[in-house]
Amino acid sequence: MKLRSDSFQNASPIPERFAFGRIDTVNRVALAGNVNPHLAWSDAPEETRSYVVLCVDPDVPSQADDVNQPGKQVPASLERCDFYHWVLVDIPAETTEIPEGSYANGITPKGKAGPLSLDGTRQGLNDYTSYFAQDRDMAGDYFGYDGPCPPWNDALIHRYFFTVYALDIDELPLQGKFTGADVKAAIAPHVLAQASLHGTYTLNPDCVA
Repeated sequence: MKLRSDSFQNASPIPERFAFGRIDTVNRVALAGNVNPHLAWSDAPEETRSYVVLCVDPDVPSQADDVNQPGKQVPASLERCDFYHWVLVDIPAETTEIPEGSYANGITPKGKAGPLSLDGTRQGLNDYTSYFAQDRDMAGDYFGYDGPCPPWNDALIHRYFFTVYALDIDELPLQGKFTGADVKAAIAPHVLAQASLHGTYTLNPDCVA
């Protein structure tokens, strides 16, 4: 399989319109465009019956003690963990492209609705659901795509991997609310092929070229 995006080049910086947060000279971080990027794929196996799209940042700090704390820096050497930004399943086999802005265009406080979505697809919960769980103004179920917003004091530039999986089933056997981890486990015995690309993003002014 092959995967491309007209929104950014593989292994290159992601434009801020696709991010949840952007650099702000006064407050360090401000809300950004939060538009889902364009994705298009080809050369899937003939037996493909549906697709899944996942976007994950594997560079999230495993400890939050120093995250976004003035006078401190999150060291690049700190152990990292996954953060899911998009969980999209049950994409019909005849679909081979996702237009820019079709699933997300702007930030929705407390999260977008789900799991039912466009053209019979379903969207899982991304990890902003747990990130904002204790925030009175933002807490809620975050279905679908919400873009990058790494710590503004992280010495590591984060990577965002978009992966399309071709499956041998029409629908995932998941009900109600589900997460990226749930989807990874459910698709494991059904993946016929997959393709990935990634972009980079940072809110640390010291890391911006």
